[in-house]
Amino acid sequence: MEININCDLGEKSKHHSNKYDPHLLEIVNSANIACGYHAGDEETMNQVIEISKINGVSIGAHPSFNDPENFGRERMNLSSSEIEKLIIDQYEILQTISSNHGENVTHIKPHGALNNMACEDIDLATTLAKVIKKINPQLIYLVPTGSKMEQAAKKLDMKIACEIFADRNYEDDGNLVSRKKPHALITDPEQAKKHVLKMVQTQSLNCHSGKQIPCEIDSVCIHGDNFSSLETAKSIRNNLIDNGLTLKTLNKMRKFI
Repeated sequence: MEININCDLGEKSKHHSNKYDPHLLEIVNSANIACGYHAGDEETMNQVIEISKINGVSIGAHPSFNDPENFGRERMNLSSSEIEKLIIDQYEILQTISSNHGENVTHIKPHGALNNMACEDIDLATTLAKVIKKINPQLIYLVPTGSKMEQAAKKLDMKIACEIFADRNYEDDGNLVSRKKPHALITDPEQAKKHVLKMVQTQSLNCHSGKQIPCEIDSVCIHGDNFSSLETAKSIRNNLIDNGLTLKTLNKMRKFI
């Protein structure tokens, strides 16, 4: 069985450190790179792409609302045309830099509030799916499993990779537990690796209550802004391999070839 590990990277800002990016790029298979709108800049994009190329990590754009002050985590109401421009502009920024390294952007994963809103809103999800397919129908769209984003993309027959979160708990409706709640995050590497392996093997979400929700799982998202996250990433990767999973970049998974 194949599985992918992805990580949000190049997110240097006053809110987030990119100190561990080089270490994470030795662990993960695919990088979602900040395009400068919520975090990052030309320097960080160049750095992540360069190290990704060395490690055989596939490159993805991580577009956000243009809101660096809030790290893209504040909800904004934009028109469809504004959303389209937002995604295209950020994709083109990263693709231009990638091409300078002889690489291409092969997937897109929205960030923060934009992603959260699209998970719940089928109209926004449809707008995002349409613009990503318009950019390039060969782009892989990395979406939270079971979300409105997955539904919208399937209607357009897109290349979809469904992800779970290694370090987050789930509510009984399949949504992530709010970060405002004390049990939102999973910080123990031992707990995280068991959490991930069970979900991947059963192809279902583990809810905090104990409920399981059947779903498609192609990729595991790991966040890497602290040392604990780095150890969690190593633990999850090793545990997946030890249990017979084959790790692949998104663009080399059988379902996309």
